[in-house]
Amino acid sequence: MKTAQLSGSLRANVGKKDAANLRNAGRVPCVLYGQGEQTHFSVKQIEIEKIVFSPEVFQVELDIDGKKAKGIIQELQQHPTKDSIQHVDFLELSDTKEVLVKLPVRITGSSRGVMAGGKLMTAFRTLQCVGLAKNLPDAITVDISDLKIGDSVRINSIEIPGVKFLDPTNAVVVSVKMARGAVKGADADEDGEAEA
Repeated sequence: MKTAQLSGSLRANVGKKDAANLRNAGRVPCVLYGQGEQTHFSVKQIEIEKIVFSPEVFQVELDIDGKKAKGIIQELQQHPTKDSIQHVDFLELSDTKEVLVKLPVRITGSSRGVMAGGKLMTAFRTLQCVGLAKNLPDAITVDISDLKIGDSVRINSIEIPGVKFLDPTNAVVVSVKMARGAVKGADADEDGEAEA
């Protein structure tokens, strides 16, 4: 998993008024929990946005007034109309405790079925995974090079050492469907869908 650095300042007071003052000053109230006591702190809005509004999933190295910790974003509150970040919950990572994360699915390779005119269908943009932080990859990479028309990749065919998937094991992650104008060759199977 990719790593990002973030510096924070401890919050003297915890409450709605204090949180509003922090937001007005361009900071976001945060909490770190999971290993003993909760730590309430704030970070610069511009710094947290770089991590949140990114397609990557980050393990965040926090420096809160000199106290170092590693965490991942567990929950996020955004303003209903402005999309600005209102509050962030960080789960502190441990070398011995598994963590639940949603990892992005990345497609690699050129499918034979797509080159023959088939249509690539991606059913999952992210997959729910459980594992130790050190075992979690940046993304779930799915190679589609061998997919012909009618073929698919299911969750149970993806293997990452030390990582368990929580989505249904027989669920299709990516598939190649028959499309109009597709070339039917010896290696292509029509999926029998009726055209409207």
